[in-house]
Amino acid sequence: QVQLVESGGGLVQAGGSLRLSCAASGRTFGSYFMGWFRQAPGKEREFVAAITWSAGYTYYTDSVKGRFTISRDYAKNTVYLQMNSLKPEDTAVYYCAAGASSIATMRRVRDYDSWGQGTQVTVSS
Repeated sequence: QVQLVESGGGLVQAGGSLRLSCAASGRTFGSYFMGWFRQAPGKEREFVAAITWSAGYTYYTDSVKGRFTISRDYAKNTVYLQMNSLKPEDTAVYYCAAGASSIATMRRVRDYDSWGQGTQVTVSS
C-alpha cells in the first residue's frame, strides 16, 4: 500500500492560486493512476484530476479544465495540483489518492485504495 501526505491548502481570495502537494511513499510502483478528489460540506467526494504515474497522461473533470494542472515529479514521488483562477465553489477538502488501475474507472472513489488525510482549500468571494 502507498502512504500519502498532502500539503499546500489554505485560504485564498477568488481569482487566486494555490499549489497542493502529495508526497507518496511505499509501493508507488504498484500505483498506475494518482488522483486528486475533493469533498465539500454535505456533498459526496468527487473526482478532480488524475495522472498516470509512468507516462504522465492527465485527466480532469470539466469544471476545472483550463484552471487546474496535475503533474508529478517521478524522482521525488510527489504529485502536484496547481490551482489557478480559484472560485468559491472550489472550496472543499482536497484528497490525494493512489491505486486506480483502469482508465474506465479512475474517476471513481472506490477505484483507489490509498488516501491522504486531506487538506482544506477555502476560496473567499
